[in-house]
Amino acid sequence: MNKQYPIGKFTVPEFVTQDHLTQWQSEISSLPAHIQLKVAGATKAQLDTPYRAGGWTVRQVINHLADSHLNSFSRFKLALTEENPTIRPYNETLWAETPDGKNAPIDWSLSILEGLHARWTYLLENMTDADQAKTFFHPEYKTYMRLDTARGMYAWHGNHHLAHIGLVL
Repeated sequence: MNKQYPIGKFTVPEFVTQDHLTQWQSEISSLPAHIQLKVAGATKAQLDTPYRAGGWTVRQVINHLADSHLNSFSRFKLALTEENPTIRPYNETLWAETPDGKNAPIDWSLSILEGLHARWTYLLENMTDADQAKTFFHPEYKTYMRLDTARGMYAWHGNHHLAHIGLVL
């Protein structure tokens, strides 16, 4: 098993269908509950165990999910309210090494994810077809990303890190 990519890498479908959008929205919506189930009863030692050699601890993964999904939600809002905005990348590896990324209680990030994913789900439920086609520019990758594709990528991202957590718990 590839512990770095336990569910494989995200692949963009040739055509994003309504079934894709519905499935991805469901995965985004349910992620906080799935994480809560995985970490229920976890010990401090388990939370501070990396999912692979050289990888983040479970605590860092959960704190990273809050950081990453906050950024993604902001990117959605920018794309919905501006014409092809350029988003600001960040160094997720360094963010995971900050004191809060490395040591903060996971309950704080779980609370963020619960509220954030509720808002994000509401937003996704109310996006039009025209909204799905809106884009933002990612300067690090020098590419425009459509919001329908970003929905799939972040559904995958949540599942990807849920699988990392499952390697320890």
